[in-house]
Amino acid sequence: EVAKPSPAEGEVLLKVAASALNRADLLQRQGQYAPPTGASSILGLEASGHIAELGPACQGHWKIGDPAMVLLPGGGQAQYVTAPEEFLMPIPAGLTLSQAAAIPEAWLTAFQLLHLVGNVQAGETVLIHAGSSGVGTAAIQLARMAGAIPLVTAGSRHKLQMAEKLGAAAGFNYKEEDFSEATLKFTKGAGVNLILDCIGGSYWEKNVNCLALDGRWILYGLMGGADISGPLFSKLLFKRGSLITTLLRSRDKKYKQRLVEAFTEQILPHFSTESPQRLLPVLDRVYPVTAIQEAHAYMESNKNMGKIVLELPQ
Repeated sequence: EVAKPSPAEGEVLLKVAASALNRADLLQRQGQYAPPTGASSILGLEASGHIAELGPACQGHWKIGDPAMVLLPGGGQAQYVTAPEEFLMPIPAGLTLSQAAAIPEAWLTAFQLLHLVGNVQAGETVLIHAGSSGVGTAAIQLARMAGAIPLVTAGSRHKLQMAEKLGAAAGFNYKEEDFSEATLKFTKGAGVNLILDCIGGSYWEKNVNCLALDGRWILYGLMGGADISGPLFSKLLFKRGSLITTLLRSRDKKYKQRLVEAFTEQILPHFSTESPQRLLPVLDRVYPVTAIQEAHAYMESNKNMGKIVLELPQ
């Protein structure tokens, strides 16, 4: 039990209906990922719900009772959370609150990786690791929308089939084959222009191996460890490759505000049922928040395809 938060200047109070689970929550629980300074220590980087209160000096168009979804530095897995009004997004027509809770962190991350950091261009090939994760399933759809060719890695045939249904041009089971050889074969030896990598250490050699000349390799997670040994620099230099690292949670307010604005304008309309190029958040399982331990254990088992959502009592 904690006190109900109250919105500061320019903030809104959201009554949370649902929040999704992210790897960052698992790491924070294990004491490996402290929330940014000033952020809530409660887990939860995204949420959906209804606006319960507007803080002083709110400028926006939000009204009490409006449904909204929000990107958060923490605090989403609680009955109430406060956030700057600029971090809120309207919920697209035809989506449930649980589906909406699966959008902010994963889709804004994928959008950031592809566009703000990766500068993806039509016709480029993009290799997406963990292709059936929340970020992976979003990145496949966003890459397709940008006119790029998404390739994915995943650990089971079932996950690869789902990725292909979402628009992946090909998928490679990293447990059964060398994804870099398979990628080179698919690209007829040219390699990929962009790699979205949440694995890190254990993949470095294969990543450089299948990176195209002047390719961009974007590192945004370290699920495969942080240490490397070997000639990374010489191999990368030979390819004239760029290794770019990025995180979203620790970004400042202005950056997040710009990201939310661009996403709301360019991408959000495509989630509504009327859109010809419809985007869909992929939900794997929905748990009541009281079963949060079970939800964490399920994510740790790496079986999920898409997002794991937690519903708050209403």
